[in-house]
Amino acid sequence: MRNINAIFYKQLKDSVKNPASLMQFIIFPVLAFALTLLMNVERMAEDMMAALPYGTDLEGIAAEMMANMPNMTTMQATVFAGMGLIPIMAGIIAEDIEKKSLRFLNMAGVRPSAYLLGVGGVIMFLSLFTSVAFSLIAGFRGMDFFIFTAAMMSGVAGSIVLGATFGIMTKNQQASAGITMPVALVLGFGPIMAQMNPRIARVLHVLYTQQLNVIADNLTIGGIDTPLWQSFGIMWANVAVLGLLFVFVFRKKWSVE
Repeated sequence: MRNINAIFYKQLKDSVKNPASLMQFIIFPVLAFALTLLMNVERMAEDMMAALPYGTDLEGIAAEMMANMPNMTTMQATVFAGMGLIPIMAGIIAEDIEKKSLRFLNMAGVRPSAYLLGVGGVIMFLSLFTSVAFSLIAGFRGMDFFIFTAAMMSGVAGSIVLGATFGIMTKNQQASAGITMPVALVLGFGPIMAQMNPRIARVLHVLYTQQLNVIADNLTIGGIDTPLWQSFGIMWANVAVLGLLFVFVFRKKWSVE
């Protein structure tokens, strides 16, 4: 526990000194808020109705289109949880490898789980504020607020462990950026594509970011076949598998070196 606290406070201090890193936790909810204001569904529906020729029967079609329009806030939340955090976490660990800090911690007997909880705890702490902001911007209230915030933090946990694994596999920050971005793009934008293509949705069903999107749809439009408990189960199964992978990669790397 002492090791975790020491790593946590050290990483928190480093993160506060890095404004570029902190911007990642601010820019996504700000963008979601701006898109929500610009894409006012009710106003767009009124404009569409006014543009229709008099006497046509297209109002129902227009209303259905408006109802099925993706939620800009939950969309940005998925991108944040899936794409934004993986490179950050990988970059932090790659930097520790470059500076030999991780080698020193390993020689001092710090366990992989302690290191992951210490560094990842900072990302979780900062992401909590971002997740709450997303929940408020999306208009969730009561139990829905807590459900969506919990779903966000579950997605954040998955990205932290995955990013940590990539960070351990690389030798420097430049290499970590190259290996993480393709995966981060799939996890961040894959659920958006899945909203437009049921076949993609079936393929990505096992991924934690897709389940975050499913939970958001459950809370906003309802009628989703996957129950909430199953979505959370899939997300935390992802976290567990990725956690075991991180421990394996961590031990293999330092046993070789």
